[in-house]
Amino acid sequence: MHVKMILPALTEAVSPFWRPIKYSLFPPLGLATLAGYLPDDWTVEIQDEHVERLRLDDAPDIVVIQVYITSAYRAYALADHYRSRGAHVCLGGLHVTSLPAETIYHADTIFLGPGEDTWPEFLADYQAGRPGAVYRSTERTLAQLPPVRRDLIKRHLYLVPNSIVVSRGCPHHCDFCYKDAFFRGGRGFYTQRVDAALAEIERLPGRHLYFLDDHLLGDPHFATALFAGMRGMGRVWQAAGTVQSVLRPGLVEQAAAAGLRSLFVGFETLNPENLAAQHKVQNLNRDYTAAIRRLHENGVMVNGSFVFGMDEDDENVFGRTVDWAVAQGIETATFHILTPYPGTALHQRMAAAGRMLHEDWDLYDTRHVVFQPARLSPEALEAGYWRAYRDFYGWANIARGAWTKPDVTGRLRHAAYAVGWKKLEPLWDWVIRARRVGDMRPVLERVLNGASAPVRQDVASHNELVTVQQIGIDRG
Repeated sequence: MHVKMILPALTEAVSPFWRPIKYSLFPPLGLATLAGYLPDDWTVEIQDEHVERLRLDDAPDIVVIQVYITSAYRAYALADHYRSRGAHVCLGGLHVTSLPAETIYHADTIFLGPGEDTWPEFLADYQAGRPGAVYRSTERTLAQLPPVRRDLIKRHLYLVPNSIVVSRGCPHHCDFCYKDAFFRGGRGFYTQRVDAALAEIERLPGRHLYFLDDHLLGDPHFATALFAGMRGMGRVWQAAGTVQSVLRPGLVEQAAAAGLRSLFVGFETLNPENLAAQHKVQNLNRDYTAAIRRLHENGVMVNGSFVFGMDEDDENVFGRTVDWAVAQGIETATFHILTPYPGTALHQRMAAAGRMLHEDWDLYDTRHVVFQPARLSPEALEAGYWRAYRDFYGWANIARGAWTKPDVTGRLRHAAYAVGWKKLEPLWDWVIRARRVGDMRPVLERVLNGASAPVRQDVASHNELVTVQQIGIDRG
């Protein structure tokens, strides 16, 4: 029995003329995780269209395709192709869960929600000769998760092959969040056992890690125990967390002592009315400046996320946001146009108000306007989005942001990270085409590590006592 797993290219990445680095960052970890459930005597391969040309003249028995909204049309074409060749085609992922009635026409089996409970069920049914058409996740647990099939990942094609996920979902429920709909019908946030997570980390070669968890700090007890176990491993890593978690006493200090050097933080908007309207309550009445200061004091760089196009946003939102982010010394910023993904509360609200403009999934990429904004024209919103990127990563603002750091090392680290991410895109394109992305990993590690600030000893000592008490807790 031969299984082929495919991650189709997102729309923009299909172009043969340009390969931005973001498409060569992470391998398809979800598919490698599902591969761990397959019987030992089955053969399996993973192909990621972002970094390699797909081979389409083969005849696998089962084809598994992971579908995002902006890869939906490409995924459907691949699914139809392999069904015509006699394969049993399985589709899963965010878009499938959001629009099962659309995706079912292109598949023999679809999976709604996470696959840890439904994928083994399907495999048993398939071997018994009675595979189902729809599998819906209800039991959420990572207790029996098999080792990820990292042997199937082509490490040399990725800047960050050591990506890892030790939890699923997020404890918060923002109206615009695509992944909130993915976990509906069961627990929306759950973690591995701490010992299992540490064992997976131990398997990874090298120093650098990237936790792809939606919110690594979402369960403070789990995070505290995880960071205690990681102390002394010599790892340098990146992750995502919320303003609320950053302000929690002691947590960032523990993470930094365990090797955290860069954190993606969803600030989203500087307007509290926007936060309330989107039910992003975890950011309400939180001191953004204090959160950034806390991260910087612990040697952790900030990748700030901002969303434009909420109902209180007008023409001034772009410049105001960029100026604030630069003044705070945020090293990198990720800007988005508000996108009402199908299946979200935001989409339901926009559709009911007649504000959705179309359903061309290729354009649901947070770079295009797909709804009618309240105080901006669609053209003004898109133009402001691109202007924000141009202004934040302008040479003058990179220098201005770097100069907020108190020492030369911090300034150089800031500049190197910002310049490397956005100013060297032609170089990244060449490196990707030459298949030498992996050669850049030591540079990334050096920039991340920089001269990280020492953790305050009184905080560290207290945290070590807490983690010793919590390290054995089963958070699965």
